Amino acid sequence: MNASDITAFRADAPQQELDDLRQRLSRTRFPDEIPGVGRAQGVPLDYLTALVAYWVDGFDWRVQEAKLNAHPQFTATVDGLPIHFIHARSPEPDALAVIATHGWPMSVFEYVDLIGPLTDPRGHGGDPADAVDLVIPSLPGFGFSGRPVELGWGSRRTARAWAELMARLGYDRYVAIGNDAGSLVSPEVGRADPDRCAGVHVTQLFSFPSGDPEEFAALSPDDLGKLEFLQKFNEEMSAFNQLQSTQPQTLAYALHDSPAGQLGWSCQLFGDAVDRDYILANVTLYWLTRTAASSARFYWEDRHDTGRPAEPTTTATAIAVFANDFRSIRPFAERDHRNIVQWTEYDRGSHFAAQDAPDLLVDDVRRFLRTLR
Repeated sequence: MNASDITAFRADAPQQELDDLRQRLSRTRFPDEIPGVGRAQGVPLDYLTALVAYWVDGFDWRVQEAKLNAHPQFTATVDGLPIHFIHARSPEPDALAVIATHGWPMSVFEYVDLIGPLTDPRGHGGDPADAVDLVIPSLPGFGFSGRPVELGWGSRRTARAWAELMARLGYDRYVAIGNDAGSLVSPEVGRADPDRCAGVHVTQLFSFPSGDPEEFAALSPDDLGKLEFLQKFNEEMSAFNQLQSTQPQTLAYALHDSPAGQLGWSCQLFGDAVDRDYILANVTLYWLTRTAASSARFYWEDRHDTGRPAEPTTTATAIAVFANDFRSIRPFAERDHRNIVQWTEYDRGSHFAAQDAPDLLVDDVRRFLRTLR
């Protein structure tokens, strides 16, 4: 493969698709709800009805398309699958390359607002020495990337595809960053491409107890609190993970046929952490690209990946832990990632740090990259 296989891309949804979406939303059949339960049983009815009403009468997908189209976008067939990506080059000549991987229920929109500060720090009041070339791909089966038609497209195969994509773009040295699913893919990029991937920056390290009682006995009170949070999250908030990793096809019939259903399912995680235009930009993209099923299968693939290496990663790794997010536990993380060189915990920010704590995230990434330049 070579650079000639890379094709320019522009987002432009057919108007009839947008008209159909609005008509479907206007005919939404909402369920009932027990008064006063709040979020105890899931996304509240009044929250979702208000968001659907705004989706019909206030949200403008063309504005979101313009945000994407303000940056160079491309597609390239990698490992047999069309991959969509934004490729924002820095105006600075010595910029370090970075590939940023989004999660679910997000998309490339996760990093769009960081393109300016990261690629052009001089123009945003920063040091031009911190500049990066930024590659933001859509995960396989997400957004404008192709939907896999064979098994195997989990984190590890995606990581190998990212390494191949960066080689095709001409980068001999780069850094992988990510959030959510991107925090699974990015460490695997370092494992798959150790000679060229100089470092990995993530917002979670998904390392869990082995079951050894001595592991628990050695935890600090702070780490025990993080473990309790993890247990509570798994018991009360992990419906998306359980169903998408076991029955993605069953789930897809509801999501693929109902935009309000796709919205409700996505809002398990979004909640009130981000603004409604960001939520609807992501959900509309899933709807227009018909990726409810293929994005959910990403969870199934990782759950059923029996070939994952047992040895720890060794690429230089940094993690930014945000206050209202999955709180990674360092003793477990150091068992699975041998070379953690930067660990920073913040008193604000959430699972959507690129939206609700972008200043902290950008600064954290920059501090790490300085050690690699």
